[in-house]
Amino acid sequence: MSPSLSPAKLQLIALPGIPLVKPGDDLAHFILGGVAAADESLSTGDVLVIAQKIVSKAENRYVDLRQVTPSARARELADLCHKDPRLVELILSESDEVLRCQPGIVIVVHRLGIIFANAGIDSSNVEPEGEAERVLLVPQDPDGTCRRLRGELRERSGVDLAVIINDSVGRAWRNGTVGIALGASGLPSLHDLRGRRDLFGRSLVVTQEGIADELAAAASLLQGQAGEGAPVVLIRGLKLAGAAANAAALIRPKAKDLFR
Repeated sequence: MSPSLSPAKLQLIALPGIPLVKPGDDLAHFILGGVAAADESLSTGDVLVIAQKIVSKAENRYVDLRQVTPSARARELADLCHKDPRLVELILSESDEVLRCQPGIVIVVHRLGIIFANAGIDSSNVEPEGEAERVLLVPQDPDGTCRRLRGELRERSGVDLAVIINDSVGRAWRNGTVGIALGASGLPSLHDLRGRRDLFGRSLVVTQEGIADELAAAASLLQGQAGEGAPVVLIRGLKLAGAAANAAALIRPKAKDLFR
């Protein structure tokens, strides 16, 4: 039975000086520069939470809508949701299943298994480029990117830490967006508390804590949702006990999903 991960205190630091990211940029270099600019140094057990948008930009996940030809299915859904059929075509290409289609929104099961509005495709904070009508897709393999970034940061800094890629999503039955982990490496993303005892000695039967999602949401408070320009947050003070698991562990299998 692993010890509690609950710390008495957490510290969250939005790293300054992260520049606008372009395709092919070295995110590890930018992150280490942000750590230095914050007059901090990395320590074992630290967690870095990185906004999805800069990862997608570095991985050149841009698509120019002018290059997209919508299918008949995309045109049909576009009429229902009042969206550009080219965008709907991209949504379909990034998704395994359409769950809902209402004016202004298409809810899908993304190919990563995550329930997303509009497959996570976005144009906010996407810089213009000539006549291109650019949108940005989520990273191809967020867990893989976290694993690679973690290795690069360990090699350059000599410190073993955890890495999370987060994004903002809506929630069933609740207004407002919160941050969730799209990818993770180096931490127990899902912490199983089953078998632990509560204050009165009762055994927990179903409780599993989404550690990576909780950290992603905390970081998003500093990252912001508009033009804050703070895409990387350093979190320290968490006791990273338990077996490491990536963000894919947070996705509930369809057979156990009571809300679809």
